[in-house]
Amino acid sequence: MPHPEIELTESEWTIIKAVWEKEPCAAPDVQERLEKQTAWAPSTVRTLMDRMVAKGLLTGEKVRNLTLYRSAVTREQAQHGELAYALKHAFNGALTPMFQSLLETDDLSAAELAELEKLIKEKRKRAKTKEP
Repeated sequence: MPHPEIELTESEWTIIKAVWEKEPCAAPDVQERLEKQTAWAPSTVRTLMDRMVAKGLLTGEKVRNLTLYRSAVTREQAQHGELAYALKHAFNGALTPMFQSLLETDDLSAAELAELEKLIKEKRKRAKTKEP
């Protein structure tokens, strides 16, 4: 069953990256790690994390007087959601112009280009085996 598209706000990306680095974690730990970067108050971090639990992005487990948070989505799921959002909104769902834009604006190494070619060849093989 396919997962629904995951769309994170900039603040949610900041929080979930901190959670991925060290989970389970409590809101005060996350706030401390992000303090220099964001200047968020402890209550702001706690509110964001509780909202992320409500959205299904994090899970929260009460241990005595502390809530321990874990990610409910993988890095890959979040990245896929971000790409799907960009594809839909910036490129009207057209993959070729998006791919072309990435190739034109980013300096890709020979190794990265070779990896992309390999991925395309593998996808082509899988598509041929599915044809009637």
